[in-house]
Amino acid sequence: MKFASIDIGSNAVRLLLAQVLSNGRPFFSKDSLVRIPIRLGEDAFTDGVISEEKREKLITAMIGFKYIIDAYKPLDYMGCATAAMREASNSQEIIDEIKEKSGIELQVISGREEAEIICSNHIEQNLSSTGKSYLHIDVGGGSTEMTLFSKNKTIVSESFNIGAVRIIKEKVSESQWDTMKDWVKEQIKKHNRPIEAIGSGGNINKLYKFAGKKDQTYLSIKKVEKIFNYLDSFSYDERIRVLNLHTDRADVIIPAASTFLKIMRWAKIDKIHVPQIGLADGLIHTLYEKHNVKQEF
Repeated sequence: MKFASIDIGSNAVRLLLAQVLSNGRPFFSKDSLVRIPIRLGEDAFTDGVISEEKREKLITAMIGFKYIIDAYKPLDYMGCATAAMREASNSQEIIDEIKEKSGIELQVISGREEAEIICSNHIEQNLSSTGKSYLHIDVGGGSTEMTLFSKNKTIVSESFNIGAVRIIKEKVSESQWDTMKDWVKEQIKKHNRPIEAIGSGGNINKLYKFAGKKDQTYLSIKKVEKIFNYLDSFSYDERIRVLNLHTDRADVIIPAASTFLKIMRWAKIDKIHVPQIGLADGLIHTLYEKHNVKQEF
């Protein structure tokens, strides 16, 4: 079965094309990922509205995505928008225009819904989870979603308006950091060790690639700290010219990495698994489960 998903994030928009091979346990195979940096959060978090320039870029991107989806011919597709569109006062107008001009239907999801979709990837079930708990952390451009798992069951999930683009725009207050810190410490205190983290999102994926550890799927907190300090030793321009980071990644990776480190320290976690998945992957899983249930009947 072929599916497609659209993730309209605060930093970039993504189109994922994927196949699910269902011979016993389903196997998810990514055919293609198209990523376009639009950075809607620059407008939404500062002015509370998406500018005309970014609105046109988004609509044009969606028209292009629709052509690709039509060529790919998936069984189904779905698209979701997150923090930036949640806060923009003109988001519904833009969604209506996208529907009119491209035929794509989008829904703006809450932070809790975003966390649930990301966690529908069920990566914790593939880990050695005997007696362990996992804190799933997704640091995006506009928000951070966290979900605590224990014995493969969701215990609690929360979303915070703390993200890399917001941090760059100085739109995160000390009280917001304190609220997230208190939540992490309170939830972790309730559960027995050992506890490990699962990280998702473009920034933790890039940190994992910098580590160059193809023989393991996790990073130690010491390794994350080392990579963070290495990246932070370069200027924004140097990260682009010397480290070959994309212009829209070279700035956000620093506050994102810092956020992952803060959470891991608060929770006293020394290992983070990086399965290289995100919201777009979770949407594919959601579509598969929806159609798999239909087939059973």
